[in-house]
Amino acid sequence: APAVIDWRAERRRLAAFLDTMPFTIDVDAPVATLAAGDKQKAEIVKQLYLDARVLILDEPTSVLTPDEADETLGLIRGMALAGRLSVLIITHKFREVMAFADDVTVLRRGRLAGSGAVADHTPDSLARLMIGDSSTAVPVERRGPPGTAARLRIAGLRADDDSGLPALHGVDLTVRMGEIVGVAGVSGNGQVELVQVLAGQRAATAGSVQVGGEPYRATREEMRRHKVHCLPEEPLRNACVPGMSVAENMAFRSFDEPPITRGGNWLGGWLGNWWLDPAAMRRAALDLIARYRVKTTGPDAPIATLSGGNVQRAVLARELSREVDVLIAANPVFGLDFAAVADIHAQIVEARNRGTAVLLVSEDLDELLELSDRLVVMSHGAIVHETTPAAADLTVIGRCMAGH
Repeated sequence: APAVIDWRAERRRLAAFLDTMPFTIDVDAPVATLAAGDKQKAEIVKQLYLDARVLILDEPTSVLTPDEADETLGLIRGMALAGRLSVLIITHKFREVMAFADDVTVLRRGRLAGSGAVADHTPDSLARLMIGDSSTAVPVERRGPPGTAARLRIAGLRADDDSGLPALHGVDLTVRMGEIVGVAGVSGNGQVELVQVLAGQRAATAGSVQVGGEPYRATREEMRRHKVHCLPEEPLRNACVPGMSVAENMAFRSFDEPPITRGGNWLGGWLGNWWLDPAAMRRAALDLIARYRVKTTGPDAPIATLSGGNVQRAVLARELSREVDVLIAANPVFGLDFAAVADIHAQIVEARNRGTAVLLVSEDLDELLELSDRLVVMSHGAIVHETTPAAADLTVIGRCMAGH
Protein backbone atom coordinates (compact mmCIF):
# COMPACT_ATOMS: atom_id res chain seq x y z
CA ALA A 1 0.00 0.00 0.00
CA PRO A 2 1.28 3.52 -0.73
CA ALA A 3 2.55 5.58 2.19
CA VAL A 4 0.48 8.54 1.00
CA ILE A 5 -2.87 8.25 -0.79
CA ASP A 6 -3.37 10.57 -3.75
CA TRP A 7 -7.04 11.30 -3.10
CA ARG A 8 -7.48 13.47 -6.20
CA ALA A 9 -6.23 10.69 -8.46
CA GLU A 10 -8.30 8.14 -6.56
CA ARG A 11 -11.45 10.23 -6.96
CA ARG A 12 -10.79 10.58 -10.70
CA ARG A 13 -10.47 6.80 -11.04
CA LEU A 14 -13.60 6.28 -8.95
CA ALA A 15 -15.58 8.83 -10.99
CA ALA A 16 -14.56 7.12 -14.22
CA PHE A 17 -15.56 3.75 -12.78
CA LEU A 18 -18.93 5.06 -11.56
CA ASP A 19 -19.67 6.21 -15.11
CA THR A 20 -19.79 2.51 -16.07
CA MET A 21 -22.29 1.64 -13.30
CA PRO A 22 -26.07 1.48 -13.92
CA PHE A 23 -26.78 3.61 -10.83
CA THR A 24 -25.21 6.54 -9.00
CA ILE A 25 -24.21 7.03 -5.36
CA ASP A 26 -23.16 10.09 -3.38
CA VAL A 27 -19.49 9.37 -2.68
CA ASP A 28 -19.24 12.28 -0.23
CA ALA A 29 -22.11 11.21 2.05
CA PRO A 30 -21.18 9.54 5.38
CA VAL A 31 -22.17 5.87 5.15
CA ALA A 32 -24.06 6.11 8.46
CA THR A 33 -26.46 8.62 6.88
CA LEU A 34 -27.32 6.45 3.87
CA ALA A 35 -30.60 4.57 3.63
CA ALA A 36 -30.35 0.78 3.52
CA GLY A 37 -30.74 0.71 -0.26
CA ASP A 38 -27.96 3.22 -0.86
CA LYS A 39 -25.67 1.27 1.47
CA GLN A 40 -26.30 -1.83 -0.64
CA LYS A 41 -25.49 0.03 -3.85
CA ALA A 42 -22.31 1.42 -2.30
CA GLU A 43 -21.20 -2.06 -1.27
CA ILE A 44 -21.75 -3.49 -4.76
CA VAL A 45 -19.78 -0.62 -6.30
CA LYS A 46 -16.99 -1.02 -3.74
CA GLN A 47 -16.49 -4.71 -4.40
CA LEU A 48 -16.43 -4.25 -8.18
CA TYR A 49 -14.13 -1.22 -7.90
CA LEU A 50 -11.68 -3.20 -5.75
CA ASP A 51 -11.46 -5.75 -8.59
CA ALA A 52 -12.73 -8.66 -6.51
CA ARG A 53 -12.01 -12.10 -7.96
CA VAL A 54 -14.71 -13.89 -5.97
CA LEU A 55 -17.95 -12.00 -5.40
CA ILE A 56 -20.60 -13.15 -2.89
CA LEU A 57 -23.86 -11.21 -3.26
CA ASP A 58 -26.69 -11.56 -0.72
CA GLU A 59 -29.99 -10.31 -2.20
CA PRO A 60 -28.07 -7.74 -4.29
CA THR A 61 -31.03 -6.33 -6.24
CA SER A 62 -33.67 -6.03 -3.54
CA VAL A 63 -33.46 -2.22 -3.56
CA LEU A 64 -32.80 -1.61 -7.27
CA THR A 65 -35.24 -0.69 -10.02
CA PRO A 66 -35.96 -3.48 -12.53
CA ASP A 67 -33.68 -1.82 -15.09
CA GLU A 68 -30.91 -1.28 -12.51
CA ALA A 69 -31.18 -4.90 -11.40
CA ASP A 70 -30.93 -6.24 -14.95
CA GLU A 71 -28.03 -3.93 -15.81
CA THR A 72 -26.15 -4.75 -12.61
CA LEU A 73 -26.53 -8.51 -12.92
CA GLY A 74 -25.85 -8.30 -16.65
CA LEU A 75 -22.63 -6.40 -15.96
CA ILE A 76 -21.55 -8.94 -13.33
CA ARG A 77 -22.44 -11.89 -15.56
CA GLY A 78 -20.44 -10.36 -18.39
CA MET A 79 -17.42 -10.05 -16.10
CA ALA A 80 -17.88 -13.68 -15.04
CA LEU A 81 -18.11 -14.91 -18.64
CA ALA A 82 -14.94 -12.96 -19.42
CA GLY A 83 -13.16 -14.87 -16.65
CA ARG A 84 -12.64 -11.79 -14.47
CA LEU A 85 -14.48 -13.11 -11.42
CA SER A 86 -16.55 -15.95 -9.96
CA VAL A 87 -19.93 -15.08 -8.50
CA LEU A 88 -22.16 -16.60 -5.82
CA ILE A 89 -25.58 -14.94 -5.65
CA ILE A 90 -27.95 -15.58 -2.74
CA THR A 91 -31.46 -14.60 -3.83
CA HIS A 92 -35.11 -15.57 -3.55
CA LYS A 93 -35.95 -14.07 -6.95
CA PHE A 94 -36.43 -16.96 -9.35
CA ARG A 95 -36.45 -14.68 -12.40
CA GLU A 96 -32.90 -13.56 -11.66
CA VAL A 97 -31.74 -17.13 -11.14
CA MET A 98 -33.23 -18.22 -14.46
CA ALA A 99 -31.87 -15.19 -16.35
CA PHE A 100 -28.34 -14.80 -14.97
CA ALA A 101 -27.12 -17.96 -13.21
CA ASP A 102 -25.49 -21.05 -14.71
CA ASP A 103 -26.06 -23.40 -11.77
CA VAL A 104 -28.46 -23.29 -8.83
CA THR A 105 -28.50 -24.77 -5.34
CA VAL A 106 -31.58 -24.65 -3.11
CA LEU A 107 -31.26 -24.69 0.68
CA ARG A 108 -34.18 -25.39 3.01
CA ARG A 109 -33.76 -25.06 6.78
CA GLY A 110 -30.00 -25.11 6.41
CA ARG A 111 -29.90 -28.32 4.37
CA LEU A 112 -29.38 -29.05 0.69
CA ALA A 113 -32.77 -29.48 -0.98
CA GLY A 114 -31.57 -29.74 -4.57
CA SER A 115 -29.07 -28.49 -7.13
CA GLY A 116 -28.23 -28.62 -10.81
CA ALA A 117 -27.96 -26.62 -13.98
CA VAL A 118 -30.41 -23.74 -14.27
CA ALA A 119 -31.40 -25.05 -17.70
CA ASP A 120 -32.77 -28.18 -16.00
CA HIS A 121 -35.13 -26.21 -13.74
CA THR A 122 -38.21 -24.00 -13.92
CA PRO A 123 -39.44 -21.42 -11.40
CA ASP A 124 -42.07 -23.95 -10.27
CA SER A 125 -39.50 -26.69 -9.66
CA LEU A 126 -37.33 -24.27 -7.67
CA ALA A 127 -40.34 -23.20 -5.60
CA ARG A 128 -41.16 -26.82 -4.77
CA LEU A 129 -37.59 -27.44 -3.65
CA MET A 130 -37.60 -24.26 -1.57
CA ILE A 131 -40.84 -24.76 0.36
CA GLY A 132 -40.97 -28.56 0.46
CA ASP A 133 -44.18 -29.99 1.84
CA SER A 134 -44.55 -27.46 4.65
CA SER A 135 -48.07 -26.13 4.85
CA THR A 136 -46.75 -23.00 6.59
CA ALA A 137 -45.16 -21.93 3.32
CA VAL A 138 -48.51 -21.69 1.50
CA PRO A 139 -49.02 -17.99 0.84
CA VAL A 140 -52.06 -16.28 2.34
CA GLU A 141 -54.31 -14.85 -0.35
CA ARG A 142 -56.04 -11.50 -0.21
CA ARG A 143 -59.71 -12.16 0.46
CA GLY A 144 -62.37 -9.83 -0.87
CA PRO A 145 -62.01 -6.33 -2.29
CA PRO A 146 -60.87 -3.40 -0.14
CA GLY A 147 -63.53 -1.40 1.68
CA THR A 148 -64.76 1.95 0.46
CA ALA A 149 -64.00 3.96 3.60
CA ALA A 150 -60.68 5.82 3.70
CA ARG A 151 -58.87 4.79 6.88
CA LEU A 152 -55.66 6.78 6.24
CA ARG A 153 -55.73 10.01 4.26
CA ILE A 154 -52.59 12.05 3.52
CA ALA A 155 -53.03 15.46 1.86
CA GLY A 156 -50.33 17.86 0.68
CA LEU A 157 -47.78 16.42 3.11
CA ARG A 158 -44.40 18.13 3.19
CA ALA A 159 -41.38 17.45 5.39
CA ASP A 160 -37.65 18.16 5.46
CA ASP A 161 -34.80 15.67 5.70
CA ASP A 162 -32.12 15.71 8.42
CA SER A 163 -30.18 18.43 6.61
CA GLY A 164 -33.21 20.73 6.45
CA LEU A 165 -33.80 20.26 2.72
CA PRO A 166 -37.30 19.38 1.45
CA ALA A 167 -37.83 15.60 1.33
CA LEU A 168 -41.60 15.37 0.81
CA HIS A 169 -43.20 17.61 -1.80
CA GLY A 170 -46.96 17.57 -1.27
CA VAL A 171 -47.70 13.85 -0.93
CA ASP A 172 -51.37 12.93 -1.47
CA LEU A 173 -52.33 9.34 -0.65
CA THR A 174 -55.35 7.42 0.63
CA VAL A 175 -55.45 3.90 2.07
CA ARG A 176 -58.84 2.25 2.56
CA MET A 177 -59.79 -0.30 5.17
CA GLY A 178 -58.83 -3.81 4.06
CA GLU A 179 -56.37 -2.51 1.46
CA ILE A 180 -52.62 -2.82 1.00
CA VAL A 181 -51.17 0.18 -0.80
CA GLY A 182 -47.58 -0.46 -1.86
CA VAL A 183 -45.12 2.43 -2.16
CA ALA A 184 -42.31 1.71 -4.62
CA GLY A 185 -39.25 3.83 -5.18
CA VAL A 186 -35.49 3.94 -5.25
CA SER A 187 -33.98 4.48 -1.80
CA GLY A 188 -33.65 8.13 -0.82
CA ASN A 189 -36.75 9.51 -2.54
CA GLY A 190 -38.70 10.46 0.56
CA GLN A 191 -39.93 7.05 1.70
CA VAL A 192 -38.02 7.18 4.99
CA GLU A 193 -39.32 10.66 5.80
CA LEU A 194 -42.91 9.65 4.94
CA VAL A 195 -42.76 6.70 7.34
CA GLN A 196 -41.13 8.82 10.04
CA VAL A 197 -43.87 11.46 9.84
CA LEU A 198 -46.57 8.79 10.15
CA ALA A 199 -44.71 7.16 13.05
CA GLY A 200 -44.23 10.43 14.94
CA GLN A 201 -40.46 10.51 14.43
CA ARG A 202 -40.38 13.57 12.16
CA ALA A 203 -42.47 16.73 12.06
CA ALA A 204 -44.35 17.67 8.91
CA THR A 205 -43.82 21.20 7.60
CA ALA A 206 -47.15 21.37 5.76
CA GLY A 207 -50.16 19.27 4.84
CA SER A 208 -52.35 17.02 6.92
CA VAL A 209 -52.85 13.40 7.93
CA GLN A 210 -56.20 11.94 8.96
CA VAL A 211 -56.99 8.54 10.44
CA GLY A 212 -60.63 7.53 10.50
CA GLY A 213 -61.60 11.04 9.44
CA GLU A 214 -59.91 12.69 12.43
CA PRO A 215 -56.70 14.75 12.49
CA TYR A 216 -53.65 12.64 13.30
CA ARG A 217 -50.32 14.00 14.55
CA ALA A 218 -48.75 10.69 15.59
CA THR A 219 -48.57 11.27 19.33
CA ARG A 220 -48.49 8.12 21.44
CA GLU A 221 -52.04 8.77 22.64
CA GLU A 222 -53.30 9.28 19.07
CA MET A 223 -51.54 6.15 17.83
CA ARG A 224 -53.20 4.18 20.62
CA ARG A 225 -56.64 5.73 20.09
CA HIS A 226 -56.56 5.32 16.31
CA LYS A 227 -54.85 1.90 16.51
CA VAL A 228 -51.92 2.92 14.28
CA HIS A 229 -49.04 0.43 14.43
CA CYS A 230 -45.64 0.32 12.70
CA LEU A 231 -43.15 -2.22 11.34
CA PRO A 232 -40.11 -0.04 10.66
CA GLU A 233 -37.05 -0.69 8.55
CA GLU A 234 -34.16 -2.25 10.49
CA PRO A 235 -36.34 -3.09 13.52
CA LEU A 236 -33.50 -3.76 15.97
CA ARG A 237 -32.34 -0.17 15.51
CA ASN A 238 -35.69 1.54 14.97
CA ALA A 239 -38.22 -0.44 17.01
CA CYS A 240 -36.28 -2.04 19.86
CA VAL A 241 -33.92 -1.32 22.73
CA PRO A 242 -31.16 -3.89 22.00
CA GLY A 243 -30.00 -4.31 25.60
CA MET A 244 -33.50 -4.93 26.97
CA SER A 245 -35.10 -8.34 27.03
CA VAL A 246 -37.46 -9.86 24.49
CA ALA A 247 -40.29 -9.58 27.04
CA GLU A 248 -39.58 -5.91 27.74
CA ASN A 249 -39.44 -5.04 24.04
CA MET A 250 -42.68 -6.92 23.41
CA ALA A 251 -44.34 -4.88 26.17
CA PHE A 252 -43.58 -1.43 24.75
CA ARG A 253 -47.23 -0.97 23.68
CA SER A 254 -48.77 -2.45 26.83
CA PHE A 255 -46.42 -1.73 29.73
CA ASP A 256 -48.79 0.88 31.17
CA GLU A 257 -51.95 -1.22 30.83
CA PRO A 258 -53.39 -4.15 32.80
CA PRO A 259 -52.40 -6.89 33.35
CA ILE A 260 -48.76 -5.75 33.06
CA THR A 261 -49.46 -2.79 35.32
CA ARG A 262 -51.91 -2.75 38.16
CA GLY A 263 -53.11 -0.14 40.59
CA GLY A 264 -51.93 0.44 44.11
CA ASN A 265 -53.99 1.44 47.10
CA TRP A 266 -52.24 4.73 47.76
CA LEU A 267 -54.58 7.73 47.85
CA GLY A 268 -57.55 5.45 47.32
CA GLY A 269 -56.33 4.31 43.91
CA TRP A 270 -56.17 7.89 42.61
CA LEU A 271 -52.76 7.24 41.02
CA GLY A 272 -54.29 4.59 38.74
CA ASN A 273 -52.13 1.80 37.31
CA TRP A 274 -48.54 2.34 38.34
CA TRP A 275 -47.20 -1.00 39.62
CA LEU A 276 -45.30 -3.00 36.99
CA ASP A 277 -45.81 -6.77 37.22
CA PRO A 278 -42.73 -8.52 35.69
CA ALA A 279 -44.37 -11.93 35.95
CA ALA A 280 -47.38 -10.74 33.93
CA MET A 281 -45.05 -9.19 31.35
CA ARG A 282 -43.18 -12.48 31.06
CA ARG A 283 -46.39 -14.50 30.67
CA ALA A 284 -47.60 -12.17 27.93
CA ALA A 285 -44.26 -12.50 26.13
CA LEU A 286 -44.32 -16.31 26.34
CA ASP A 287 -47.76 -16.30 24.73
CA LEU A 288 -46.59 -14.05 21.87
CA ILE A 289 -43.37 -16.03 21.40
CA ALA A 290 -45.42 -19.20 20.92
CA ARG A 291 -48.08 -17.64 18.69
CA TYR A 292 -45.62 -15.90 16.38
CA ARG A 293 -42.95 -18.63 16.46
CA VAL A 294 -40.17 -16.37 17.74
CA LYS A 295 -37.02 -18.46 18.14
CA THR A 296 -35.27 -17.35 21.32
CA THR A 297 -33.70 -18.93 24.38
CA GLY A 298 -36.46 -17.32 26.41
CA PRO A 299 -38.31 -14.08 27.17
CA ASP A 300 -35.44 -12.85 29.35
CA ALA A 301 -32.85 -12.98 26.55
CA PRO A 302 -31.65 -9.59 25.22
CA ILE A 303 -33.48 -8.99 21.97
CA ALA A 304 -30.14 -8.19 20.29
CA THR A 305 -29.24 -11.90 20.58
CA LEU A 306 -32.03 -12.88 18.16
CA SER A 307 -31.56 -13.33 14.41
CA GLY A 308 -32.88 -10.61 12.12
CA GLY A 309 -35.95 -12.65 11.22
CA ASN A 310 -36.78 -13.33 14.84
CA VAL A 311 -36.33 -9.69 15.84
CA GLN A 312 -38.86 -8.83 13.14
CA ARG A 313 -41.19 -11.60 14.34
CA ALA A 314 -40.98 -10.21 17.88
CA VAL A 315 -41.82 -6.69 16.65
CA LEU A 316 -44.57 -8.15 14.46
CA ALA A 317 -46.03 -9.93 17.50
CA ARG A 318 -46.04 -6.68 19.46
CA GLU A 319 -47.62 -4.66 16.66
CA LEU A 320 -50.18 -7.15 15.28
CA SER A 321 -51.34 -9.03 18.38
CA ARG A 322 -53.72 -6.17 19.18
CA GLU A 323 -56.50 -4.65 17.09
CA VAL A 324 -54.90 -2.65 14.27
CA ASP A 325 -56.70 -0.12 12.08
CA VAL A 326 -53.63 1.23 10.25
CA LEU A 327 -50.33 -0.59 9.73
CA ILE A 328 -47.26 1.25 8.43
CA ALA A 329 -44.70 -1.30 7.21
CA ALA A 330 -41.31 -0.19 5.85
CA ASN A 331 -39.10 -2.78 4.15
CA PRO A 332 -40.44 -5.36 6.62
CA VAL A 333 -38.52 -8.34 5.22
CA PHE A 334 -35.29 -6.66 4.10
CA GLY A 335 -32.38 -9.09 4.50
CA LEU A 336 -34.49 -11.93 5.95
CA ASP A 337 -34.47 -15.59 4.90
CA PHE A 338 -37.19 -17.16 2.77
CA ALA A 339 -39.08 -18.73 5.69
CA ALA A 340 -39.16 -15.47 7.65
CA VAL A 341 -40.27 -13.57 4.53
CA ALA A 342 -43.17 -15.98 3.97
CA ASP A 343 -44.21 -15.75 7.63
CA ILE A 344 -44.19 -11.96 7.75
CA HIS A 345 -45.93 -11.56 4.39
CA ALA A 346 -48.66 -13.92 5.60
CA GLN A 347 -49.17 -11.86 8.77
CA ILE A 348 -49.43 -8.61 6.77
CA VAL A 349 -51.99 -10.09 4.37
CA GLU A 350 -53.97 -11.55 7.28
CA ALA A 351 -54.09 -8.08 8.85
CA ARG A 352 -55.39 -6.71 5.56
CA ASN A 353 -58.04 -9.43 5.40
CA ARG A 354 -59.21 -8.43 8.89
CA GLY A 355 -59.83 -4.87 7.66
CA THR A 356 -56.53 -3.17 8.47
CA ALA A 357 -55.39 -0.39 6.13
CA VAL A 358 -51.78 -1.26 5.26
CA LEU A 359 -49.24 1.19 3.85
CA LEU A 360 -46.38 -1.03 2.63
CA VAL A 361 -43.20 0.87 1.76
CA SER A 362 -40.62 -1.34 0.08
CA GLU A 363 -37.70 -1.11 -2.30
CA ASP A 364 -38.43 -4.67 -3.47
CA LEU A 365 -40.80 -4.31 -6.40
CA ASP A 366 -41.53 -8.05 -6.52
CA GLU A 367 -42.74 -7.90 -2.92
CA LEU A 368 -45.06 -4.99 -3.70
CA LEU A 369 -46.50 -6.62 -6.81
CA GLU A 370 -47.20 -9.79 -4.82
CA LEU A 371 -48.88 -8.20 -1.80
CA SER A 372 -50.46 -4.91 -2.88
CA ASP A 373 -54.01 -4.13 -3.92
CA ARG A 374 -52.77 -0.82 -5.32
CA LEU A 375 -49.27 0.41 -6.13
CA VAL A 376 -47.84 3.94 -6.19
CA VAL A 377 -44.34 5.11 -7.09
CA MET A 378 -42.45 7.80 -5.17
CA SER A 379 -39.75 9.85 -6.84
CA HIS A 380 -38.13 13.04 -5.54
CA GLY A 381 -40.53 13.15 -2.59
CA ALA A 382 -43.77 12.95 -4.57
CA ILE A 383 -46.21 10.32 -5.84
CA VAL A 384 -45.57 10.15 -9.59
CA HIS A 385 -47.44 7.02 -10.70
CA GLU A 386 -50.32 4.80 -9.57
CA THR A 387 -51.47 1.41 -10.85
CA THR A 388 -52.74 -1.99 -9.78
CA PRO A 389 -50.48 -5.05 -9.82
CA ALA A 390 -52.63 -6.63 -12.53
CA ALA A 391 -52.20 -3.61 -14.81
CA ALA A 392 -48.60 -2.84 -13.85
CA ASP A 393 -46.13 -2.14 -16.65
CA LEU A 394 -42.63 -2.82 -15.31
CA THR A 395 -41.04 -0.57 -17.91
CA VAL A 396 -43.22 2.37 -16.89
CA ILE A 397 -42.70 1.67 -13.18
CA GLY A 398 -38.94 1.41 -13.66
CA ARG A 399 -38.81 4.71 -15.54
CA CYS A 400 -40.89 6.43 -12.84
CA MET A 401 -38.67 5.01 -10.09
CA ALA A 402 -35.63 6.31 -11.95
CA GLY A 403 -37.19 9.78 -12.19
CA HIS A 404 -37.97 9.75 -15.92
